Amino acid sequence: MQTKLLRPSEDATALETAGALLRAGEVVGIPTETVYGLAANALDPDAVARIFAAKGRPQDNPLIVHIAALDDVDGIAAEFPPQAQALAQAFWPGPLTIILPKQDRIPMVTSGGLNTVGIRFPSHPMAQAIIRAAGVPLAAPSANTSGRPSTTTAQHVMEDLDGKIAAVVDGGPCTVGVESTVVSLCGARPRLLRPGGISLEQLQSVLGIVEVDRALREKIDDTEKVSAPGMKYRHYAPNAPVTVVVGPAQASADYIYAQLGENSGVLCFDECAQQFSGKAVVETFGPAEDKEEQAREVFDALRRFDDTDCTEIFAQCPSASGIGLAVANRIKKAAGFHVVDLTEGEA
Repeated sequence: MQTKLLRPSEDATALETAGALLRAGEVVGIPTETVYGLAANALDPDAVARIFAAKGRPQDNPLIVHIAALDDVDGIAAEFPPQAQALAQAFWPGPLTIILPKQDRIPMVTSGGLNTVGIRFPSHPMAQAIIRAAGVPLAAPSANTSGRPSTTTAQHVMEDLDGKIAAVVDGGPCTVGVESTVVSLCGARPRLLRPGGISLEQLQSVLGIVEVDRALREKIDDTEKVSAPGMKYRHYAPNAPVTVVVGPAQASADYIYAQLGENSGVLCFDECAQQFSGKAVVETFGPAEDKEEQAREVFDALRRFDDTDCTEIFAQCPSASGIGLAVANRIKKAAGFHVVDLTEGEA
């Protein structure tokens, strides 16, 4: 298969072409504000199966259904309770996925065998235009080979999936850089299943108490059934093993420096890079206090290590407030939760 690279900035028919491919049951890489998505008709089991085949993704890993209008929820969710309506009013369109009971028309292959479905209304204008052009809701996990860092540019998608999908739409770099926040409203209380572009604090401002799933803190066994993507299996990882070091910026930099070997790599805050110059392969992902920049850069930085000879990677980790919780989660997932916590035992 030859993968077409569609550039709306150069071709006025690019988005309609993408929509036609999706209507025909093909898989297309599309831009969103979070990361690039690997889209197919969410109502067509055969089309959805092509997503799993292209990614090499386990089929018990549920997919998120993307819509382009609030009214589209009516054809996907079995109910749209007041809490969901409040979240939609506050954060849609945007980087938030809401898990609700699904209608029967959503195939089990889309929902990962569950009776629930994750729904997102992305804010990216091209994503909305492609969904409208397709005329159907789109299932769309991140557009990367399963387990690798997510893709935030069309070129990243081509690197992973060229020859495996029909097309990629080039919408430029993603502005958020980490996947959407996933919150489930199917239990006694709202539960955060994956941190992302909408922070826990923002959810709490609307919902009050929000439980935090243990998948954010520890590795989930691969045999467990999960309700959202990214909760188990190896995710976001470069080829070399990663060790995450949690603690103040300088303390974590000093610890990493003492561990460096002959072929070490370091993912660090901008202000710490000079300390490792000449001692390791260094990739930066923003200043220690700029978590939005870290979110935009973390996947790109992790991907760049695969072009080096690193046999191990040490990563600094932001604090867990705001979008820092999502960045920390992605780095820890990339490390398989191999974490050194310098703050343990502190008062």
